[in-house]
Amino acid sequence: MHGIEFFKHNIEHSDIERVNEVLRSIFLTTGEKVREFEEKFSTYLGSRYTIGVTSCTAALHLSLIAAGTGPGDEVITTPMSFCATANSILHAGARPVFVDVEEDTGNINAELIEKVITEKTKAIIPVHLYGQMCDMKRIKEIADRYNLKVIEDAAHAIEAERDEIKPGQLSFSACFSFYATKNITSGEGGAITTNDKEIAELLRMLRLHGIDKSAIDRYTKRYQHYDMPVLGWKYNMDNIQAALLIGQLERIDELWKRRDNLWRLYEDELEGIKGIKLPKTVPNSRHARHLFTVLVPSGKRDEILWRLQEAGIGVAVNYRPIHLMSFYRKTFGYKEGDFPVAEDIGSRTISLPLYPLLKEEGLKIVCTTLKRIMEEI
Repeated sequence: MHGIEFFKHNIEHSDIERVNEVLRSIFLTTGEKVREFEEKFSTYLGSRYTIGVTSCTAALHLSLIAAGTGPGDEVITTPMSFCATANSILHAGARPVFVDVEEDTGNINAELIEKVITEKTKAIIPVHLYGQMCDMKRIKEIADRYNLKVIEDAAHAIEAERDEIKPGQLSFSACFSFYATKNITSGEGGAITTNDKEIAELLRMLRLHGIDKSAIDRYTKRYQHYDMPVLGWKYNMDNIQAALLIGQLERIDELWKRRDNLWRLYEDELEGIKGIKLPKTVPNSRHARHLFTVLVPSGKRDEILWRLQEAGIGVAVNYRPIHLMSFYRKTFGYKEGDFPVAEDIGSRTISLPLYPLLKEEGLKIVCTTLKRIMEEI
C-alpha cells in the first residue's frame, strides 16, 4: 500500500495565523478581510469587482438571478461538469439545455450552441473543465448575436488564460470555487467577478438576503437602518474564509508552477502506455492545471479505479455526465446516447493525484502502478 492521497491542501502556518487574528477580533462575518480578499482577487483576474460568496454554486445562482433569468427561461450548458452547474439553473427557476463537448478537451463544443438556441434562451454557462478555458471568443460572438448573457463556471480555472483572455473578461460574470480540493481553498467558499458596477452592487445585496447594508456597515460606524430592495439569499463569504484565502492567493502562481511541473512529468511518464489517452492543452493558452485526468478503455474504468485504490492511490471521477443522473433522467427524460462524447468521457475518465505537495517519487509510483494495471487487465 502506497498511501498517496488524492489531494492535500496548501494551507501554511501564515494562513492559520491570519485566521487566528480574525478569531481574536470582534468581527467574524463579512468584513475587512473579505474586502481585502475581493480587492486582491480582482487585481489578479483583472476584473473591476469581486463578490465573495459561500460557493461556486451560489455564485452561479446569483449570477443567473442578476442576469434576469427565471421561470420559463432556458440556459445552455454542458453535461460534462459537476451537477452544481446545472442545478444552479434550476435554482434560478430556469431549465438547463445541454450540448455535447469537444472530444479532446471535454469543454463545451461552441459549434453546437447555436443549434439549441430558442426564444426562451437567456444565457450560456460554459465550464472551463479541469482548468482549461473554453473558446470564449467564439462563445461571446454567439452570445452577442442572440443577445444572451455569458456566465462562466470557472471553478477550475482561476489561473487560466486562452487567447490572452482571462476568466470574466468577455462575460457577464465569472464564478469561482474555493472548495476543499481547489487550487486555493477555504474549505467552502466562492466568488463572482464582474466588470459592471450596477451588477456588482446588485450581487452584494443578493448574497445577503437582499438588504442594502452589511453588518459591518451597520455596526462599525454610526448605526444606519437598512432596507431590503430585493429578495436575496444567505450566501455571503465571512472573514474566516477570506483570511484563509488571502495568503494562498499571494502564492497562487508559485503553486501553479509546481503543479505545471508535475503535469509535465505525468505526460512524460504516461506517454505511450497502451490504452491510456492523455489530456490535451489547446494552443495559445495557460491551463490552470487543476485536475489531471486520463481516459482508459471503455468498460475497464471502474476495475482500474478500484485497483488503484487497492494499491493505496487516491483517485476520483470527474465527471459522470449530469444528464445521466437519476434526477435529470426522471425530470427531463434524458437517456444514454443523447450526448455521446460526454458519455464516452464520463465512462472512461480517472482523475489522478495532482497538488503542489505531491512528491515526484509519489507521482512516479502512481504512473508505475497504472502501467502495471494496464498490462494486466
